Amino acid sequence: MSILSSMRYCLDRSESYGNVYAALAFIPFGLFFDFMDGKVARWRGKSSLMGQELDSLADLISFGVAPAACAFALGLRTPLDTFFLSFFVLCGLTRLARFNVTVSSLPKDNSGKSKYFEGTPIPTSLGIVSCMAWCVRRGLVEGGSQGVIGGTWATGLGMEFHPIVGVFVAHGCAMVSKSIHIPKP
Repeated sequence: MSILSSMRYCLDRSESYGNVYAALAFIPFGLFFDFMDGKVARWRGKSSLMGQELDSLADLISFGVAPAACAFALGLRTPLDTFFLSFFVLCGLTRLARFNVTVSSLPKDNSGKSKYFEGTPIPTSLGIVSCMAWCVRRGLVEGGSQGVIGGTWATGLGMEFHPIVGVFVAHGCAMVSKSIHIPKP
């Protein structure tokens, strides 16, 4: 729903931010459903490789593709912006694939759960989502009262980009980092 709301916002050139607020509001529901599917699987005592892969796919769409689509809708649309947003999504894919492959080799606690996340978990992109909502509220988006936060750099050189896209690049790098270990709750 978030991705479709982002598309609807791009197509609707009105002054209303309703579709983009909807796009941003749908993303946290992914966290709720991610939490609940794991709880239900543990409660039923059933899990499968197929369920694990579908969970990762849902995480990639909810916390990787949807935030990137929202950023695109809000004005990060130059070729370099889209390259960096794609980098962010691919970092999320890499992080989830590595987790699925290495989960059995990570140190476990007494309950059998991994002790830590290697790299930041992809749901931490909700921080970026909340920042985008703040930018919409302040009019710091394309077509807003103040334009995209940070403006556009390298205009006219064929390599223009919005420096705020660096937040997505940094978050992507943090997701695939092997040196960042975040304890699991």
